[in-house]
Amino acid sequence: MDYQLLFSAFTALPAHMPWSRQRQLHECLRGAIRNATLARGTRLPASRTLALELGVSRNTVLYAYDQLATEGFVLSDRRGTVVASLGAVALPDRLAVPLRTGLSRRTQGLSALPGSDMSVAFAPGVPSLGDFPVTLWRRLLDRAWRSLKPAQLNYADPAGELPLRTAIADHLRVARGALVESGQVFITDGTQSSLDLCARAFADPGDKVWMENPGYQGALAAFRAAQLKPVGIVVDAEGLAPVASDWLRHRPKLIYVTPSHQYPVGTVLSLARRMALIAQARNAAALIIEDDYDSEFRHEGPPLSCMQGLAPDAPVLYLGTFSKTMFPALRIGFMVVPAALVAPLAALLARSAPRGRTADQLALAEFMQRGHFSLHLRRMRRLYRQRRDALVAALEQHLGDVADVYGGSAGMHLALRLRDASTDDVRLSTRLLGLGIVAPALSLHAVGTRIQPWRGFLLGYAQVPVEAMEKLVKMLAAVVHNAS
Repeated sequence: MDYQLLFSAFTALPAHMPWSRQRQLHECLRGAIRNATLARGTRLPASRTLALELGVSRNTVLYAYDQLATEGFVLSDRRGTVVASLGAVALPDRLAVPLRTGLSRRTQGLSALPGSDMSVAFAPGVPSLGDFPVTLWRRLLDRAWRSLKPAQLNYADPAGELPLRTAIADHLRVARGALVESGQVFITDGTQSSLDLCARAFADPGDKVWMENPGYQGALAAFRAAQLKPVGIVVDAEGLAPVASDWLRHRPKLIYVTPSHQYPVGTVLSLARRMALIAQARNAAALIIEDDYDSEFRHEGPPLSCMQGLAPDAPVLYLGTFSKTMFPALRIGFMVVPAALVAPLAALLARSAPRGRTADQLALAEFMQRGHFSLHLRRMRRLYRQRRDALVAALEQHLGDVADVYGGSAGMHLALRLRDASTDDVRLSTRLLGLGIVAPALSLHAVGTRIQPWRGFLLGYAQVPVEAMEKLVKMLAAVVHNAS
């Protein structure tokens, strides 16, 4: 064996890998053993002999041999160093054999949506991050850290910090008409975390879950991952529209809705349908998952009460998040569960989900208790209303002849529905992405096998300045008109 040739080939390392000679020799020999260039039973040269051949010190060779022996690649005896049988198993080239595994079958069929680059219009779900009071938040966070006792550095209550749960309950009673006590509030890592928990805790594999069609793909992913069977229920101008046969043929265990601002099309579930859904869910022993993701931003009409507060002990799991009202990186959301489910859910979480991030939760509790949260919401409502108005005006001017606007009464996004139902909105969305505009296609939000007639785009406006709307909409309009 020409060890000089082997070593020389290996030591041609790029400049960003400044390994020592000891490390170079060790990696060279280990690689040769792993790919069977040095076969099982091969006796390596004596340390002095190899040092002379390679022009290195004997200590360099001794280091490499000792390291290989420690890792089990070689064996040492009175006669010298021998390649071990365990180390001589030939490993295939990583590039030659493709990976033979992948995502589970239950995740297949999920639509790929364009990424939400924080700096790009019209990425949905992104608040105006530059308008968040970072200095104030940093001060509250610092105060929370300084107040922590050593015991609070341990795992925390799986339900979350009591001051935050109390602040959330107080806010929901006033702002959302919820019937809630702090003990019913469970802190999560955001809406997706809440959905995963709902799917695991309140349904079994094979159970049916109703979803709005079109609907939120994040919820679809959570339900499929839990091996539930999603059933798409068509959405119309009054929201989710189940028919009598749906209750008979597709009896649900869970019903997922976004009643205050349907995602993605923005319709509002009427009061009559809300009350009927609560009554029918109770009769079917089903739970309603009410995702109230951006209802804090109501732009027209009186505030809407949440479904959870419409009836005592309503069969509703209420989900909320601070990703829209504050900032996504905070990663704090919450669930409100019926009183009868508090004890079993707490027991489940105690076994499976120890909580942390105590300082973040305490800072958020103070942010809410001192009125900063309500003040921030008022400021953002004014700002988002201005941006919504600018976007709607531009859309009506440049696309009013071929499309209609839906869902502008609340939230941080609206839907632009193209009147030509044969339009390939996915292709147009891809073209817009190439121009730096994130406008997810509405057809990608289809759920189940039922036809949903929505073709168009989901347009988030919270992070787009008023002065930029006209130019961006002109670009969007040019793509749409060229396609037609």
